[in-house]
Amino acid sequence: MLLDKISKRIKKELLRPIETASIVNLVDNIILFGYYARASDIHIQPKEDSIVIRYRIDGIANNIFEVPKNFHEELISRIKILAGLRSDEHFSAQDGRFRFYLENEENYFDVRVSIMPTYYGENAVLRLLVSSVGRFKLEDLGFSERDLEEVKMAISKPYGMILSTGPTGSGKTTLLYTILNILNTEKVHIITIEDPIEYAIGGLTQIQVNPQTNLTFGKGLKAILRQDPNIIMVGEIRDQETAEIAVNASLTGHLLLSTLHTNDAPGAIIRLIELGVEPYLIASTVNIIIGQRLVRKICNFCKKEKKLKENEINSLKEVLPEKTASKLNYDLTVYYGEGCKNCNNSGYLGRTGIYEVLSLNEEIKDLILKRAGSYILKESAMRNGMTTMLEDGISKVVAGITTIEEILRVIHE
Repeated sequence: MLLDKISKRIKKELLRPIETASIVNLVDNIILFGYYARASDIHIQPKEDSIVIRYRIDGIANNIFEVPKNFHEELISRIKILAGLRSDEHFSAQDGRFRFYLENEENYFDVRVSIMPTYYGENAVLRLLVSSVGRFKLEDLGFSERDLEEVKMAISKPYGMILSTGPTGSGKTTLLYTILNILNTEKVHIITIEDPIEYAIGGLTQIQVNPQTNLTFGKGLKAILRQDPNIIMVGEIRDQETAEIAVNASLTGHLLLSTLHTNDAPGAIIRLIELGVEPYLIASTVNIIIGQRLVRKICNFCKKEKKLKENEINSLKEVLPEKTASKLNYDLTVYYGEGCKNCNNSGYLGRTGIYEVLSLNEEIKDLILKRAGSYILKESAMRNGMTTMLEDGISKVVAGITTIEEILRVIHE
């Protein structure tokens, strides 16, 4: 297996004295291991007497390699050189980026680097930007049939706002890039402003936020409106200026996509009001709000079935709403991953989304105008057919895609 070969190469290099070890090969193999293990991030974390190399795979951090402490300075220096950072600066945070080639100049991906000074020395985090743009379709992201139709209807409109909400690492960027890829034709001009630009997409005008030149989301969005766009993507609405310009842009005939950090879809409406956007403007401009999380999928190589025990169902009924818990009964067959080489003995392989898709009908719009709370908005949306993330998750458990433990872990986080 390829991962075993790369792991052996790393361990062989670590057994050599630091004077004869090839740091270039060591760093290359650490990154290669991350790529083939499908890691999103690699952490090079110094401790008192060693360094831990951790890989975030399917959203979970795993300690994979233990490196002697005397390799620390050389490892960080090599990463700094690759990312074009100052190797003589050890007491301030630095950010950079470099391109990693696999076999030839046609097969590569970008690596974003963050260096941070800590008590035991400099910590490095490498984000592997392995592009999935163009590979994903909306149908691949885990939407239910009803939610998929709602999203397709919203993106077919020529103006208004499409908002994706959730914490960091919940798949918001992937969703927006997938939508942009669908909309990206020569008949429209699409401009994005991002912090940072995750992936370069042909046909789009992509702008990087730069606080040093006062190019913020708000200032950049103002400038974008003078560039004759049809569709705009704003990486995140995080302040009043950006929120107000985004709303005005969607009022004046632009389709605007963006993200917000809220727990669920109704919370995005409350967040916009907190940012100073008038409720009547929210009701007039928002087409759809998509709340989302990523859950790990059961590994198909070691998938096993089991029946829910009585005590498991009773404990689940204590934490699940009655409507959701009613889907679970004593005859229900659920699945789990036993653990194998393919999934690194975790029982999970790959991830999918769980969603709640809130479309603004007349009832919801009236509640927004009355400044109704998040709970009332959610109740109304559910009466009108919205499936909550928890319900969508349980549906995926029943379908054998993921486990109850995984749904509860992600929802509680």
